[in-house]
Order: sequence, then C-alpha cells, then structure tokens
Amino acid sequence: MSAAARHGLRVDAVLIQAVIAGALSFAHLHDLAAAAGQDGWKAWAYPVSVDLLLVAAWRRLRSEGPSRMAWCWFLVALFASLGANVATAGFLDLADPPALLRLGVAGWPAVAFLGGTLLAHSPSAHPEPEPEPEREPVQSATALAVPDAEGSVAEAPAAPDAPPAPEVTAPAVPARPVPAALVDHARKVAADHRARTGAPIDPDTLRSRLGVPPHLADAIAAQLT
Repeated sequence: MSAAARHGLRVDAVLIQAVIAGALSFAHLHDLAAAAGQDGWKAWAYPVSVDLLLVAAWRRLRSEGPSRMAWCWFLVALFASLGANVATAGFLDLADPPALLRLGVAGWPAVAFLGGTLLAHSPSAHPEPEPEPEREPVQSATALAVPDAEGSVAEAPAAPDAPPAPEVTAPAVPARPVPAALVDHARKVAADHRARTGAPIDPDTLRSRLGVPPHLADAIAAQLT
C-alpha cells in the first residue's frame, strides 16, 4: 500500500472517530436537556448551542492566539459537554433530575449568548507599532561659500575643468526593531495562513491581518523569512 493510500485511510479514520464522538455528545446533551424539562425543539437546540460556543472559542484561540477570555469560554463549553456525557451515564436519575441541574439548563441560553457575543465582538489586543523616525533630507553642496571683500558670504563657482562635486547623501538611519510580541503574533498568523491555504503569506495579506502600515509589514515579513 502506498504512502498516499495510508495517509488517506488515517484521515478517514480520524473523521469517522470525530463524527461518532460528536454524535454521542450531541445525543447526551439532548437527553439531559429533555430530562431537565426542555422538550421538543428546545431539547435539540441545547447541543447545537454548546457545540457552537466550543467551536467559536477554539477558532478564536487558533486565529488570534491564546487569551484568557477564549480559554474561559472554551472550558465552559467543554465542561457543559463533558458534564452531559457523565450525567447521562447513570450518575443522575434523569427521571427526577435535581433542582441544580434544572437551574443550569435553564440558564444556559443566557450564558451561551454572552459568550458568543464576547468572542465575536471583543477586539483583540495587539501591541501598537512604534513610529519610524523621520529622515531629514540633506542637500548636496555644489559650490563653496567664501566671504567677499565687503564681508558678505558668496558662493564661489566651481572650476570649469573640475569634475562635478559628488552628491552627498544622508546616512541611512536604522529603523527601530519590530517589537517581539508583534513578531510572535505575525508568526502565528503566517502559520495559520499556510495551514489554511498551503502557501506562505504575502506582505499585503500580513498587513491587512495585523492592521499595520506597509513599511512595518515589510519589516515583519523580512523577519519571518
């Protein structure tokens, strides 16, 4: 069997395992909600809400890096899913569920709405890039200033056979180093772009993802190569 065929079988096995685990967790959440008094379509909405909050928190962690808020809501959704799996395994009498379980199931929609809103609309904290220092232009000197008889300063014309004076340019001012935190965040964005598209990220896409000026995006891209 070729390596490509073995790789395909391994991916298929992982997908099948994920589908089975998701279906079992979905059914356990439905049974727990139905036992807590949520009948009809409401019992089916609970597992959808828990899974969506779990996916939203995980996507925030993958796209923008670890954060306390994303980890908090990821653990809340994971606890709700894991708790339903344990509760339906015979540890609780679903025919007569405790009042605390009914309270938790009844309050879950408000908790899920708050978590989803914060994950979707809270801005991510990025370090502000330091402004690049302005460079002062230096004009080239083509003539020498010499005092005349009256003491005023006049420009002496260059000799006709003399070669033209070389143009004096200002020494290049080294740009300030890019903050390490911004470079680390750019590496995560570039890795996520490569994982999704299979190609390295270009400076324009990096600039739009980070929200930085073009010259700063070019400096970050140079450090990523």
